[in-house]
Amino acid sequence: MSTVETDLRRTVRGRVLVPGDDAFEAARLPWNRAVDQRVRAVVEIEDAADAAAVVRYASLAGLAVAAQPSGHGASARLDGTILVRTGRLRGVEVRPEQRTARVGAGVQWGELLTAAAKHGLTGLPGSSPVVSVTGYTLGGGLGWFARRHGWAAGAVRAFEVVDADGVEARVTADSDPDLFWALRGGGGDFALVTAMELDLHPAPLLYGGRMLWPAERAPEVLAAFREVTGTAPVELTAWFTMVKFPPVPQVPEPLRGLAAVAVDSTFLGGEEEGRGLLRRFEDIPGVILDTRAPMAPDALGGICAEPTQPVPGAGRGELLTGLGADVAGDLLAAVGGIAPLATVQVRHLGGALSGPVEGGGAAAPVAEPYLLGMIGPVMSPEGGRAVAARLAEIARAMAPHTTGRKPFTYLHGDEKAASAFDADTLARLREIKRRRDPAGVFRSNQPVLA
Repeated sequence: MSTVETDLRRTVRGRVLVPGDDAFEAARLPWNRAVDQRVRAVVEIEDAADAAAVVRYASLAGLAVAAQPSGHGASARLDGTILVRTGRLRGVEVRPEQRTARVGAGVQWGELLTAAAKHGLTGLPGSSPVVSVTGYTLGGGLGWFARRHGWAAGAVRAFEVVDADGVEARVTADSDPDLFWALRGGGGDFALVTAMELDLHPAPLLYGGRMLWPAERAPEVLAAFREVTGTAPVELTAWFTMVKFPPVPQVPEPLRGLAAVAVDSTFLGGEEEGRGLLRRFEDIPGVILDTRAPMAPDALGGICAEPTQPVPGAGRGELLTGLGADVAGDLLAAVGGIAPLATVQVRHLGGALSGPVEGGGAAAPVAEPYLLGMIGPVMSPEGGRAVAARLAEIARAMAPHTTGRKPFTYLHGDEKAASAFDADTLARLREIKRRRDPAGVFRSNQPVLA
């Protein structure tokens, strides 16, 4: 039995796994199975006291700690760390009178949305119901209602953390303004977050869903997407997606292996108004699927039908300076046949995202009006190289229309945090990191000092 294993098992109540243990290989794997996390140990903490004990041990032992509920945003930068799994911190407490919720660090978006929907409320989720609320929000949180309400990080009222000295604390804008600011969009490099308190928003009426056409309709659909998003109110969010459905049993029979183009949308309002705003898409013939309908907030995760089980993949994100006819033409030409990628998506931004985070935070305003996101499956080393080459090829073709900046949670592979922040924000984040964690006890997926 290794010294690390012995000491950690004396220190915490949660399960400790090290290389050689039967369950270690499975426990170290992130959601993205294409990322190889060669960690020193895995600790599945039971509570905040366990988290504090692990941090104190790591500090004394000269080791680093990386916190993950599941590892959706995992990178290969965690070698030699103690991987802290926060998945057992599952509590959700909705306070409908205050329109707030307290969530443990292991809570997934689907859980929070289900609890909030009972009170006609919603958080600010992304497209997947199985992404953790905490990891998503620490990275800023760019989701369905960001055009209306801004970054999810801006909704946080308080963080419950363990600091680099292993001390538990409740962090607010008043109690610790620097750390509060850094955690609101700067990632997990500054403290181990065990819970958050965040604002919820009224959602008495919500309309949305997916429209799907054969891939050959992409030029018409993209033209309509440009028109609709050019005049859309902030309550309407629409995403244009070119997709190649895998030929697997989890995909409905008519869609297996199909190359298609989709428009996914949500509208914070009623069906009649929402359908009117999206009417332009109904002029496009050949629709295969139309799931648009009044919906509850806890059904949001079903719109894009993203995988709910771990998958290997690689991706890339680019912020677009616009979506004029020249940009749209270059995008369609660059993508061509979508393989070996699974999706190429354009998300409409703007609205509240173009202004500062209310109350301050590292998630800075986004001037760019659209986000280009690309994902491909990585089933083998050869497949991974093909996907990486295709991502780079499309990025080069679109370079005249991108700024080089990327949302923090869209960083992949060797991309660095510097790509997600302006110079002043990055400098402040680095100063806070050096001052609050001089020994480098915390290691995020995308370290700000890298």
